Amino acid sequence: MKLGVFALQGAFIEHERAFQKLDIETVEIRRREHFSDGLDGIVLPGGESTVQGKLLREEGLFEPVKEAIEGGLPVFGTCAGLILLANKIVNDDAVHFGTMNITVKRNAYGRQLGSFKTSLNVKPLGYYPAVFIRAPYIEKIGKGVEILAEHEGKIVAARQGNMLACAFHPELTEDLRMHAYFSDIVRGAH
Repeated sequence: MKLGVFALQGAFIEHERAFQKLDIETVEIRRREHFSDGLDGIVLPGGESTVQGKLLREEGLFEPVKEAIEGGLPVFGTCAGLILLANKIVNDDAVHFGTMNITVKRNAYGRQLGSFKTSLNVKPLGYYPAVFIRAPYIEKIGKGVEILAEHEGKIVAARQGNMLACAFHPELTEDLRMHAYFSDIVRGAH
């Protein structure tokens, strides 16, 4: 299995380390030529969604990545990655990939100082340590979306087919179960 981790911005190295601990090969994607047909899945890490969307377009990655996701390539979006996947963003006309049937609220938990850690009941993993940093949440889901976790009544993790998205940062914990769960999605897709 080989996963492409977008290395445009954000905590991409931490994602790579988590998958490497699971003996899964990763490659960094920075330019169009790094995005190949040999990838089994991709990871859209946290960071700043507006900047990432701009860089994806500037590097010629936007259209081929969108087409690959629409074609069934498994994708794991965390924090900003969740926003990139959403088909609607509250109070923002911008839509990036728009492949996941969710409405997202950006920076829903406030500024950097509003960052926090908590334990969530994540289906199917059980209790999981979650790190939220200027996190969004999913305000509304549409057809085909399964809620995986909520925090104080707000949806913070969901799955739609081969797309997995969470508002928190599993790569910033020592718990590898979320990365292993995505690996299982990838295996099931191939």
